Amino acid sequence: MKYTIFGESHGPAIGVVLEGVPAGLELDLNALRADMARRAPGKSALSTARKETDEVNIISGFFEGKTTGAPLAMVIQNSDQHSGDYDALRYTPRPSHGDFAGFMASKGCQDHRGGGHFSGRLTAPLVAAGAVAKQLLAQRGVEVYAHISGIYGILDESWEDPAQVKAAAAKPFPVLDDAKGKEMREAILEAKQGQDSVGGSIECVVAGLPAGLGAPDFGRNVEGVFSQYLFAVPAVKAVAFGAGVGFSYMRGTEANDPIVNQDGQVVTKTNNAGGCNGGITNGMPVVFEVTMRPTPSIGLPQESVDLRTGEEVEIEITGRHDPCIVPRAVPVIEAAAALAACELLML
Repeated sequence: MKYTIFGESHGPAIGVVLEGVPAGLELDLNALRADMARRAPGKSALSTARKETDEVNIISGFFEGKTTGAPLAMVIQNSDQHSGDYDALRYTPRPSHGDFAGFMASKGCQDHRGGGHFSGRLTAPLVAAGAVAKQLLAQRGVEVYAHISGIYGILDESWEDPAQVKAAAAKPFPVLDDAKGKEMREAILEAKQGQDSVGGSIECVVAGLPAGLGAPDFGRNVEGVFSQYLFAVPAVKAVAFGAGVGFSYMRGTEANDPIVNQDGQVVTKTNNAGGCNGGITNGMPVVFEVTMRPTPSIGLPQESVDLRTGEEVEIEITGRHDPCIVPRAVPVIEAAAALAACELLML
C-alpha cells in the first residue's frame, strides 16, 4: 500500500490517503482508536502537554463498515495549537530540526508553526494508516509489535519469544523489564527538569511473514523496503536488522544462524540475520531496531542564524515539546513496519 500524509502541525487538520486497500475489509475502529490513544500526547509528564483527541474521521473508501477499494482517506482535526510560541522562530531555525531544510526546500514558504509538515504531529495519521495495515496483515497471520529497547543508555532486557514483546507492547510504558522502565522514566524527567531531552531506541518484531518475500535488487530488498518506511518517521536516524552493529564484534561461528528442521518446517536456531538473507525473508520473524535522536526543541539557549540577515543569534525555544519522543513513537514504528510488510506481501 502507498500512503500520502497531508497537513501541518498547526493547520486545521492532518490526515492520510491510503491507496491499495482491498475492498471488503471490515475495519475494527476500536482497534484503530486504541493505537491512536497509544501515540496521543498530553497523557503524562513524559510527553508534550498538547492535548488532542486524535479522533479519526474516514471520509472516503469506507462504506457500511467495510472498505470499498477506493483510496481510503482519513482526517484528524487539530484543536490545541499555540501558534504564537513559534513566531520568534520563523527565520531562526532550530538546530537539528527540519526548520532550515524545510525553509530552503520551500523557498521560505513553509508553514513554520509547530514545525509545520515536519512536526511529529504528522505521525498521528501514520498510526491511523498503520492500524489499517495491521488488520490486513492479521488476515495473513502476520503480527507487528514493538517495545522500548533503550533510553539514554538504559537498556531493556533481551527477549527469547516474540510473545514477550507482544506483552510489553500492550503496557502504558512498553518495556519488558519494568524496573528498567522506571530508570528510563527517571532519566526522561531529569532531562525535562533541565530543559533538555534524551534519545533512545525501539525494537520491532514482524512475525508471520512467509519465506521468499523480497529480492536482492534495488527497490524490493526486504531491509530496503522496511528502511524506506522507517526513515520517513521524524527523529529516526539509524535502522539495524537482527544483530545489527553487533555483527562487527562477532566471528562467523557466532553470527551464523544454524538451520534445522522443526516439525517439518525449516527454521533457524537463532535469528541474528533478523529474518532475512539476501534481501529476502527467510521465514523467521523480521526483527529490527531503530535509533531515535533526542527531541531538537529544548528550553536551553542554542546557536542559530537569522535567515533574513545572516547574523548569528542565540535562540530560546518556548512551547510544548516531548523531553523524549521514544515512548509515544512505539506505535508509530509499528505502523511504519506494518505498511512495509503489506508492501512486501503485495510485491
